[in-house]
Amino acid sequence: MSGSPYTDLDRPPLSAARLRRALTAPNGPWARLELRAETGSTNADVAEAARADEPEGLVVVAERQTEGRGRRGRVWQSPARAGIATSVLLRPGEAVPDRGWLPATPTGYGWLPLLAGVALVEAVARLAELEATLKWPNDLLIDDAKCAGVLAEAVPGRAPDQPPAIVLGIGLNVTLRADELPVNPTGLPATSLQLAGAVATDRDPLLRALLRAVADWYDRWRSAGGDAVASGLRDAYLAACATIGREVRVLLPNGDSLTGTATGVDPDGQLMVTTSTGARTLAAGDVLHLR
Repeated sequence: MSGSPYTDLDRPPLSAARLRRALTAPNGPWARLELRAETGSTNADVAEAARADEPEGLVVVAERQTEGRGRRGRVWQSPARAGIATSVLLRPGEAVPDRGWLPATPTGYGWLPLLAGVALVEAVARLAELEATLKWPNDLLIDDAKCAGVLAEAVPGRAPDQPPAIVLGIGLNVTLRADELPVNPTGLPATSLQLAGAVATDRDPLLRALLRAVADWYDRWRSAGGDAVASGLRDAYLAACATIGREVRVLLPNGDSLTGTATGVDPDGQLMVTTSTGARTLAAGDVLHLR
């Protein structure tokens, strides 16, 4: 029984059948859902599917990841069934006539990981009844400790004129105990919903709420032509982001750093920082670390 998912009764396994009934068509917003007992990385799995021309709407969920990744190759690990590890396949550059969706322009794709952050805040507030905030661009914080992260990756199209697919991966610590928390190389302490005092830590409704929130915001964003302002996404993000208004130190990939006040997020999702030498606008890819 050592390999059984029922050996830790605080961490029951997810049910693929129940999740599919709730989340995939015709009852749910997603096209297809795969649940895996173990995988290297859900992002890698979905990226492979994207390269094989999988349509938009695939969801991959793993009970355990052995090679989970965060931004800039950082490791994201969790014991089996102690968290949520999921990735979804989006094709924002393709029109969807039956939904009235025109292709979104690539300049707006930077909003997709921020969209996932907003969905995380909503799901945690609704199910766990915890007040969570976002550290730009998309780390979920509870009491200034990291509880979740988002990793978005682009998969180039096969043809030069084919827009890239976007793989959106989300990792959420749910029932990790203090001795199981990962060590964050950036120095930000980690936490889990359970350690933070969540009223509910059942991963099934948490995952359903999260994936529905992602789908809902994606629908709003696509319906607005990929416009974060018109869809309300920018306002929702600004309301959830604790970075805005704070003094920050930004470490850049070339080893330089800048210090200033984070004053907002522009229409492309980039962080606006006012420094002693003037205003700077930074994309997530331009930043090694934000303190």
